[in-house]
Amino acid sequence: ILSNGILYAQEIKLAQTGFQFLSVSSDARASGMAEAVNSREIASSSMFFNPACMATLPNMVETSFSLNSFIADIKYVAFSLAYRPSLGQYGVIGLSLQSVDYGDLDHTMIFPNTQGFVDMGTFNPSALAIGIGYAKSLSDKFSVGGNVKYVYQYLGTSVIEEGVNTLKKKNIADVIAFDFGTLFDTGFKGIKFGMSVRNFAREIKYENENFQLPLLFTLGVSTDLNNLIELDKEMHSLIASVDLTHPRAHAEQLKIGFDYTLMNMLSLRTGYTLNNDEDGLTFGVGVSKFGIEFDYAYAPFGIFDNVQRITGRIAIK
Repeated sequence: ILSNGILYAQEIKLAQTGFQFLSVSSDARASGMAEAVNSREIASSSMFFNPACMATLPNMVETSFSLNSFIADIKYVAFSLAYRPSLGQYGVIGLSLQSVDYGDLDHTMIFPNTQGFVDMGTFNPSALAIGIGYAKSLSDKFSVGGNVKYVYQYLGTSVIEEGVNTLKKKNIADVIAFDFGTLFDTGFKGIKFGMSVRNFAREIKYENENFQLPLLFTLGVSTDLNNLIELDKEMHSLIASVDLTHPRAHAEQLKIGFDYTLMNMLSLRTGYTLNNDEDGLTFGVGVSKFGIEFDYAYAPFGIFDNVQRITGRIAIK
């Protein structure tokens, strides 16, 4: 999670990537649907998935704040803000932030003693991504969007002995990365298609080893099943969404999500990711009223116990 690693599927090397924190979602609404939201509008949080979906923002301002209690006591914080000036005539502008606290880790240094190392105490690695996004509807059916983000990771300080001198070096890497996507509303039975590319950037390195960001291609389709089963649309909404992902670092995955909403207030969600080792099934719930929304997502994570996410949103018309 902290550094670049070689991943395998069926004993075949697929890729070598770093900055894996960019692959972890913190948004509870999306996580409750197994992140199958590439063709669904989730306001400012769309910047973390498909920025084009931000173009249909229904309010003038929308902001979200997420907390993610991830495995190994790793803590994620995510923030997003979207602003639609002039009723969307000039598109939607967004800001995003992702921050990671990996906790305290033991810090050691190679040393010619019986143990082969000396204890240097602890250190606290961290990671950060700050982005600016823009999305616009080119017609009533087609939207485009993109993000540019500064990505940074700190992996502590190395202590190097060179003769009688002791050198300290901070292990820092950073890069500018890009996300972009499209959203197409067919106008038929509520069916929408989304496409996105995330984490496109040049190679970066720690010391002498080059690696790339976790590039991700996603295709998604979704619909409101009300158009098929004819429920009362004032009372019920049932969204079904399917995403096909092609990551650089592991095999393709199929993500399936459902979001049922009662009276525009209470939402129940579930999702499943196929071809995933640990976190396949997800659950979520959301409550929304007067422009304020709280979402919660729970994902069993195999041998790592579980992952829980909480998101709060505020919308201003």
